Amino acid sequence: MSMAIGPIAGPARGRGVLAGVVGLLFGVQEAGRSADLPGAEPEAAQRRSGFRLLRGGRKPAEDRPTLTDLYHAHRLGLVRMAVLLVDHQDLAEDVVQEAFTQLYQRHGEHLDDLDNALGYLRTSVVNGARSMLRRRKTAREYVPPHEADAPSAEDHAVLNDEHRRVLVAMQELTPRQREVLVLRYWSDMSEAQIAETLGLSRGAVKSTASRALDALEKHLEKVR
Repeated sequence: MSMAIGPIAGPARGRGVLAGVVGLLFGVQEAGRSADLPGAEPEAAQRRSGFRLLRGGRKPAEDRPTLTDLYHAHRLGLVRMAVLLVDHQDLAEDVVQEAFTQLYQRHGEHLDDLDNALGYLRTSVVNGARSMLRRRKTAREYVPPHEADAPSAEDHAVLNDEHRRVLVAMQELTPRQREVLVLRYWSDMSEAQIAETLGLSRGAVKSTASRALDALEKHLEKVR
């Protein structure tokens, strides 16, 4: 399955290995992907259509997806996105669960007065990941490292060996660089959508992505 690399990566042309870096990062995301429900739309298509589905004018209440609809359609994709941000499966699950909980508490099952629920969830996941990383950094100052639990079947579905290599390289990026790459290439958001989500200008999004791709290429070369 191919995924178009949008104009945000403009300066990346001619970088040589970088095309392979991007292919590795987002090709492995497609591996082992499964929908949450039988017959559900593939996640890549959901990511591309999510903002179009939930934006562009207020829809009648009966035509808007419910919170349950969003949970079944997008939870797994949001968890994978969160894994890239926090580098930990259990923490990623917690971040996404908290995002859905907050959405329900504020807008209910039928998402009253909210047209861009998927955008709201993505922003909540990014903010939750930031908070989680801050708390984890603080906790490490007081709690000795512990041996990680054996990976579950779902862990294996989300993280294969190549994916783990990419995660190692991603952790070498700054938090902002990681957020921009994840939102642009994993969530397939436009520059304008990323700028709105992160509170940046479109120019800052483009320059951050360019620097992040350069840094990711160098780090991936080290872990190969």
